[in-house]
Amino acid sequence: MSVALAGRSPASFEIKSASLSLLALRLKSTDMDLLATELHTHYGDMPEFFSNDLLVIDLAALPAESAETPLDFERLAQLLRAHRLNPVGVRAGSAEHMAAAAGAGLPEAPDLRMPQPAPDKPGAAAPVEADLPAPGALVVDKPLRSGQQVYARGRDLVLLAMVNPGAEVIADGHIHVYAPLRGRAIAGARGWPEARIFARAMQPELVSVAGVWRTSEEPLPESVWGRPASVSLSSGEAGDKLIFEPIAD
Repeated sequence: MSVALAGRSPASFEIKSASLSLLALRLKSTDMDLLATELHTHYGDMPEFFSNDLLVIDLAALPAESAETPLDFERLAQLLRAHRLNPVGVRAGSAEHMAAAAGAGLPEAPDLRMPQPAPDKPGAAAPVEADLPAPGALVVDKPLRSGQQVYARGRDLVLLAMVNPGAEVIADGHIHVYAPLRGRAIAGARGWPEARIFARAMQPELVSVAGVWRTSEEPLPESVWGRPASVSLSSGEAGDKLIFEPIAD
C-alpha cells in the first residue's frame, strides 16, 4: 500500500528541470579581429537574426597548436553580445583556455549533442541526432524585390514567386522556391546540416547550407543553371561541399 506524506519546500523559490535551446559557436581561430570582421560580414545587415539566444562556445575545432595561445574571452563575449548572443559557458578547450574562460565568468559547459551531417561512406559512424526545425513553414506568395529579406526562424521557408537579384531568403530549415531563385538563399541558418534548397530555376547570387556557401562568381554547371535543382551539404575528410542536383520536371 502506498502512503502519501506531506513534504516541505522553500516558500521563496523552486528548483526545476528545464529544457533549454542552446546555440553553439564552434570557434576555429583565436584571432578576434578576424572573428569580428566575419561576424559583421555575415550578420551585420541582419541585426534581428539572433534574439538574445543562449550560446555555448565550443573550442573543439581550434587547431592543436593554439592550445596554449591566449584567448581573449572578455572580447569574445563582447563580440557575441553585440550580435544579441548570450554566451553561458565554454566546452572542449585546453586547460589554459578553460582557466581563462572561468576567469572571464564563463563556466565549463557539459558535452553537447552537435548536429552532424550524414556519413559519406558505408560503415561510417552514425550522426548524432540533431534538433530539427519546428514543424510548419513560412509561406511567401509575392515576389521579393532587391533589398528585401525574409527569415523563417525555426522552420522551413516556402516561396511561391520569384526571388529577384538583391533579395535574400533565410531559413533555419529547408528553402523551397517554386519560381526562379535569382537572389541569395541561406538554409540551415543556425547550423542544421541536413537543410536543403530547392528551386524551380536555380540562378542564385549566393546559396548557403549550414554556413557553407557558394556565390555566382563561381558559375554553376549547365546541368543545374536555370533549371529545377536542389542544393545540399556533404561533409567528409576532404572538407565541406555543396551538392547541386537536377530535379526532374
